[in-house]
Amino acid sequence: MKKPAWIKSKIPTGNNFSELKSIVSKNKLNTVCVEAKCPNIGECWSLGTLTFMILGDTCTRSCGFCAVKTGRGLNIDYLEPKRLARGILDLKKNNKLINHIVLTSVNRDDKNYESAEIFAHSIREIKKLDLDIKIEVLIPDFLGNTSCYKLILDAQPDVVNHNIETIERLYKFKQRTGTLTKRAVRPQAVYSRSLDLLKFFSTSKKVVSKSGIMIGLGETKKEILNCIDDLNDVGCQIVTVGQYLQPNKSFINVSKYYTLEEFEEIREYCEKKSNILTAECGPMVRSSYHAEKQLENSRKRSIS
Repeated sequence: MKKPAWIKSKIPTGNNFSELKSIVSKNKLNTVCVEAKCPNIGECWSLGTLTFMILGDTCTRSCGFCAVKTGRGLNIDYLEPKRLARGILDLKKNNKLINHIVLTSVNRDDKNYESAEIFAHSIREIKKLDLDIKIEVLIPDFLGNTSCYKLILDAQPDVVNHNIETIERLYKFKQRTGTLTKRAVRPQAVYSRSLDLLKFFSTSKKVVSKSGIMIGLGETKKEILNCIDDLNDVGCQIVTVGQYLQPNKSFINVSKYYTLEEFEEIREYCEKKSNILTAECGPMVRSSYHAEKQLENSRKRSIS
């Protein structure tokens, strides 16, 4: 399916982008911006928002939309939080614009509690720097282990994000193309488990809760709106909705490219809901896209 004209991203350029890339590489840090081939890397890095991927670059799950490699995870690196903080301090010392950090990770279903510990230690190490950087975590579901949730909540990030990714019907659905059967969207995930996670953090009142949806995987418009209703019902405060783009031919095919007008309709629907404070909806929107602005907007609306 040919991409429409509105599917485009800026070419990564500028001193801030180039120097951030150099410092990230020097400190041996992984960014999901690079690993997942995010189309917004140039814009986000130029604005000072970086998404670091902790716990290695190999995921124990096999989602049919994701470009991050799948396999057995390596040993947990307990020095990673300090190395991450050192890299961030290095960025600041070099006068680089960096004001919002997103920490995400691969799924480590073999070491869930240990993974949550690394998230918590990373948040605390960044806070120790006292650099006035907002911290957002984009977390896996930890197989529903609430002890993992509590570890992260106690570390007090500003935002906890967990992507619902798609509508419930498509979690286990396997797309067939001729004789080829593609991997399901989220074969090892459970829709209700993700909602329970979001409800846990939303009801805590200690963090801003956030979730994201990809569209263009075979869902109907009614199913999109029902998914937004589900997110609202569990108290989710920020919602992102973006166009699914196929990383390469081995991944799930794009079923539809949504128009700018359709994205605007979805945004308006989101912001009419009782709990959703702000929504970022558009073809190139990803979890961390304009993350700093989303947090600012949600706080303004919660006050008003």
